Amino acid sequence: MSFRFLEATVRRVQMILKRVMDVVISAIMLLLLLIPFAAISLAIKLDSKGPVFFRQERVGKDGKVFRIWKFRTMLEGAEDLGTGIKTSQDDFRITSIGHWLRLYGIDELPQLLSVFKGEMSLVGPRPTVPAQVETYTSHQRLRLQMKPGITGLTILRGRNSLTWPARIRIDLEYIERWSLLLDFGILACTPWFVLVRREGVYRPGEGSNGNTAVEPIGDACDERVNSTEGALRNKALQEDDRSGHGGPL
Repeated sequence: MSFRFLEATVRRVQMILKRVMDVVISAIMLLLLLIPFAAISLAIKLDSKGPVFFRQERVGKDGKVFRIWKFRTMLEGAEDLGTGIKTSQDDFRITSIGHWLRLYGIDELPQLLSVFKGEMSLVGPRPTVPAQVETYTSHQRLRLQMKPGITGLTILRGRNSLTWPARIRIDLEYIERWSLLLDFGILACTPWFVLVRREGVYRPGEGSNGNTAVEPIGDACDERVNSTEGALRNKALQEDDRSGHGGPL
């Protein structure tokens, strides 16, 4: 049995476990969040006219299009107003409760439905709109090899403060070095980056939060994720050496 075959088998098993984890955790979270979701839905309806949820086409694994679920944080028909799909911290289209939902990433939680259905995963590249995917190069389309996630490595590295090419590069790095261990690290650290740091909610130049730089490595979550990534890189180098394909990653 060749090493490459064993490696492929281990990856397939891990992918099965990843799906099991997605189903179990999303189901539990949806049950636990039923009452909070109801309260948020009521607040959205009282705050402004329009539906509770925002639905939009996004591109998933292998280019399959699906409709994403998010709590509505903007005025109804916001895509046809102002700057279209681009938003800023002082955007007049964002509702009062919408600012709060965006700040803490709560507007993304309905995507647990998409995770349960198999359209998304808990961890993966963030889903993008078809218009963005149409501009991908053949290399960038490798980003579609994994299901999109509610959270991902880009959330820990700057969120929307990252440039688009940087986000794609980080997503491709995640896919290349993916393992359940890396997913666990990202899941464990996401609450810290989203709820405590609250960095990168908007792009640079789109409000004070968008201008916040990513802090240097130092806290426990930074160390955990970076040590995990470092271990994966060392493992990859060792595998390259064994297979005779040593060289830069």
